[in-house]
Amino acid sequence: MKNKRTSVLIGAALLMATSAVGPGFLTQTTVFTKSLGASFGFVILISILIDIGVQLNIWRVIAVSKKRAQDIANMLLPGLGGFISLLIVLGGLAFNIGNVGGAGLGLEALFGMDVTYGAVLASIMAIAVFANRQAGKAMDLFTQIMGFIMILVIIYVGIVAHPPVGEAALRTVMPLQIDFVAIITLVGGTVGGYITFAGGHRLIDAGITGRTALPQVDRSAVMGVSVASFIRILLFLASLGVISQGLLIDDGNPTASVFKLAAGNMGYRLFGLVMFAAAVTSVIGSAYTSISFIKSFSPKIEKNENLLIILFIAISTMIFVTIGKPVDLLIIAGAVNGVILPIALSTMLIAAYKPTIVGDYKQPMLFTIIGAIIVIVMTCMSVQVFLRLW
Repeated sequence: MKNKRTSVLIGAALLMATSAVGPGFLTQTTVFTKSLGASFGFVILISILIDIGVQLNIWRVIAVSKKRAQDIANMLLPGLGGFISLLIVLGGLAFNIGNVGGAGLGLEALFGMDVTYGAVLASIMAIAVFANRQAGKAMDLFTQIMGFIMILVIIYVGIVAHPPVGEAALRTVMPLQIDFVAIITLVGGTVGGYITFAGGHRLIDAGITGRTALPQVDRSAVMGVSVASFIRILLFLASLGVISQGLLIDDGNPTASVFKLAAGNMGYRLFGLVMFAAAVTSVIGSAYTSISFIKSFSPKIEKNENLLIILFIAISTMIFVTIGKPVDLLIIAGAVNGVILPIALSTMLIAAYKPTIVGDYKQPMLFTIIGAIIVIVMTCMSVQVFLRLW
């Protein structure tokens, strides 16, 4: 029983982490490293601190209330849960089209497979996870394996790229420039939109809830952010190593370019493996979490949850195959997710003080203060980003 509980906690953490580490995550990290250089380390540091503050607040409220985010929001303000669910599902579908395409690109780089065929094959693999009778267990195991593969490969590429670690460490605390777009994009890409709730909703489904579970919930939340951040740091160092050697990164496929410049043709194949692993786990995380936002609205939806998840993946794939993915939106998508974040987090902060939702639980004041600061900072940065976009 204890081993099963530990597996679920690790699975929830990795579901959140691998949901974050998708094609957009890889692209964003390489693009911003190219534009900011070693100073991008500061952006990563700030985003990690924000990510941890967000996840601890949200996962705690979900665990204590034993309710999913949409139900908490509806108890706070009727209709709010439906509004947030709409944003999450539409955003999740848009991201999933890119995720399916990213999986196809990964298999093309790895095996030379046609992108469309690769996308369909990856979707079939993701669907197979939810066709399993023990879908939750299958999902936990699959994300653990894929996460382990990504970490090993990026460690190797980071080592052979010979990054200037000293300069990266210095500029992490003493940056030469600060980019608000980069910060909000990273936060949005790591804990924005559906990603924020992926692990928390997984714990609800597994029955790991209540005040007694909070220490474990906290560890799982921090683990999820840590894994995603560790992968980003490794990719940042690999990209920085390539840049510091004076090599030019191809803007058409920046992450693939980094892997190839660092490790030759084998590096390009390894990029394909990482891209596939990142994309297919994001397909799973996006579909699972998006449907979890509507499953409590009707007993029929909850009863047919796995079928709807499969349908969600199939629709995403059909749209990619027939129309194509929005190639230029990978960076902007993270920023849009970052805009959703203040709405979701402020809802949870208020809910944490409603006895009808959390009973006699008292949210630590430090968490509330940190959460409130994050809402204010993210709102201000969101306004600045959209003013710049307009």
